[in-house]
Amino acid sequence: MKKERYGKLITEIGRLLEEGRQRALQSVNSIIVQTYWAMGKKIADFEDNNGKVYGSKLFEQIAKDLRHRYGKGFSRSNIIYMRILYRIYPKSQTLSDQLSWSHYVELLRITNALERGFYEKECIQEKWDVRDLRRQIESRLFYRLPAGRKKGGFLQLASEGHKVRKAEDIVKYPYVFEFLRLPEPYSEKELEDKIISNLQMFLLELGKGFAFVARQFRMKIGKKQFYADLVFYNKNLRCYVLIDLKVRRFSHADIGQMNLYLNYFISLAGSESDNAPIGIILSRGNGEVEVQYALGGISNRIFASKYQFSLPSPEELKQLIETTKKEIGCKSK
Repeated sequence: MKKERYGKLITEIGRLLEEGRQRALQSVNSIIVQTYWAMGKKIADFEDNNGKVYGSKLFEQIAKDLRHRYGKGFSRSNIIYMRILYRIYPKSQTLSDQLSWSHYVELLRITNALERGFYEKECIQEKWDVRDLRRQIESRLFYRLPAGRKKGGFLQLASEGHKVRKAEDIVKYPYVFEFLRLPEPYSEKELEDKIISNLQMFLLELGKGFAFVARQFRMKIGKKQFYADLVFYNKNLRCYVLIDLKVRRFSHADIGQMNLYLNYFISLAGSESDNAPIGIILSRGNGEVEVQYALGGISNRIFASKYQFSLPSPEELKQLIETTKKEIGCKSK
């Protein structure tokens, strides 16, 4: 008993220490951001009044003189980012104490104000580290969310962030699995194995509220055994989410299979407090018209999307923006 009490004491002390260190780090980060904002203001004011005298060499000269006086950490690009920080956030009160200078450098590289506002809010809400933020920006998350397909959707994303209120809010188009590094050709088992090996990144790509439940979830229906590739639970929607992985293009037969799985979960697997489950079929590609016809008349919540193994190129980004203006074929209950 004494050892248990002592162990509890050490655990509680350790938690306080970690919390204190986190607050101290957050405080330091906030001070650095505010200091760089103030420096940016000084530089911007000087530039407005004397810019013509120094021209484009102003930032290089400032960086050189600061390095001479204060050491490393003052590159020309850093000086420029300080000035941009002030230009974009003219009121220092609008800066978040949840974000570090490294976070803001990633955000300042985004020229689209709506897109930048979205990532800023998501980064704060989801507590992304700098690597996660960079990855979400590079994968063009802003343009892959279903909210962008609605009139005024991008404006809403920028002001609120990504809100999960209904089933279709969790579906992306396309999904980006660049972190899997899966060589061609590959099997569904190899794809599933890679996902499990990179589960943390896969959960980041899935989005808000997902928790892993099982792989190859066994279902006995009549005298036959069926297996759902991946099963998750979404706490925001309070329901199970079944994911069926395909290494080929979408087929209308995939809908019937997923509908069978969802009916099983409705009748046996879920509790009374759970909402109806959701099915997502991920394939290498699908035709919008074919998906719409295949989903017609299905009462269960089934969605079809595609995945790719590379980050979107500039050309693909243009296509993504156009795609978000159209329905991708989904059926809600």
